[in-house]
Amino acid sequence: QVQLVESGGGLVQAGGSLRLSCAVHGLAFSSYGMGWFRQAPGKEREFVSAYTWSGVYTYYADSVKGRFTISRDNAKNTVYLQMNSLKPEDTALYYCAAEYRLRQAFGVARSYAYWGQGTQVTVSS
Repeated sequence: QVQLVESGGGLVQAGGSLRLSCAVHGLAFSSYGMGWFRQAPGKEREFVSAYTWSGVYTYYADSVKGRFTISRDNAKNTVYLQMNSLKPEDTALYYCAAEYRLRQAFGVARSYAYWGQGTQVTVSS
């Protein structure tokens, strides 16, 4: 059974940091591209960051470049999102997603077959 389990969300003041984790079960993790998306109330789900299945390339939304860092640990079947210099506009439900040998359209939600349930990030001003 495939499961993506996010953790690490919480309430933080503006300027603070959080590290999100996404533990993947039931997939050959090293063969999957991994993405992070977020959805704020009343808004569409938006791309945050992605890591190719090869583990070579990373991608970021312009809004988080220089502040967020995606990483993966194939030995632990886990992908991380380190979030620094958080802003109130980063408040959202954060989801991780996985797709087999993802090579393109990293920023498109429908490119991913598997999704976690999300972890809430709230940034106070």
